[in-house]
Amino acid sequence: MVSRRQFFLTASVPMLARAAGITPRQRIDRILAGQQTDRLAFTCWYHFLDEKQPGKTHAGNTLNFNRKFRTDLVKVMSDYPYPKPAGRWYELKVEQNPFPEQIRALELIRDGLDGQAHFLETIFNPWNVAEKLSSKEEVQRLKQEKPQALLSALEVIAKSEANHARKAMAAGAAGIFLAVANAQREILTPEEYAKFSEPFDRMVLEAVRSAPLNTLHLHGDKIYLDAVVDRLPAVALNYSNHATGIPIAKAREKFTGVLMGGIDERNFRTLDRTALQRQIAQREAGRKYIVAPGCSIPNDSTDQEILRLVQAVGA
Repeated sequence: MVSRRQFFLTASVPMLARAAGITPRQRIDRILAGQQTDRLAFTCWYHFLDEKQPGKTHAGNTLNFNRKFRTDLVKVMSDYPYPKPAGRWYELKVEQNPFPEQIRALELIRDGLDGQAHFLETIFNPWNVAEKLSSKEEVQRLKQEKPQALLSALEVIAKSEANHARKAMAAGAAGIFLAVANAQREILTPEEYAKFSEPFDRMVLEAVRSAPLNTLHLHGDKIYLDAVVDRLPAVALNYSNHATGIPIAKAREKFTGVLMGGIDERNFRTLDRTALQRQIAQREAGRKYIVAPGCSIPNDSTDQEILRLVQAVGA
């Protein structure tokens, strides 16, 4: 016999939504509008390490995670590799559909959620894709020795990712989650970021500017929050207030959209329910606030550890 607790851990999103009287999608919509909700909304995510599996498997992993932990917003991981060229890595052509298995996964996720919850498609910015096609050192070398070659490659990647972003919206995504890891000290100066990354990051976001929940993720502990957040079109901002030391209150001074954060992703596995409740109590964030980690939580986080976050927000 299935216990009552087991039933609720495996119930589908639509069943839970009907029981609560408000769907996760409606809860997020109210937050986007700055309206009061019945409780804090939350999301969390980690890498399933399924990038060598078909899109069907990736979709199944995503839906199972969502159903088990009842996240209000489904943040879809996107780890399929960008197509590698036959010649030198930076001699690229624009791809109309660079991540076909990811698009298939998004379509299945859309069908599985049945309109009850919003989902975001993760896109790693063009600079990050260039690093994966070569290496961090190679991208920096090309920047110094052949800057125009790097700029041309980044533009091609940006156009390809813009195509992917549009396909993601057609598949039902509420927006993209653009991960930017190079807008920080020790990688690029603010001036270098403005030249070698910002135009291409903006190109990807602009391709789906009308999406209701485009999210900018600033990755790292030395981010240029002030220099970046006002210059890229995003509805929501996700960053690690714990890793950067930038409090949510300061981010709110700079950003009027939805703040997504509060949870210490680095020490997530050791946080008990009381500690989590302290971290999510971000009154300065206002109503436009979604509880989330500052980045992906550890891949080996246990169900019980994630359930502590579910309980802390009252989900």
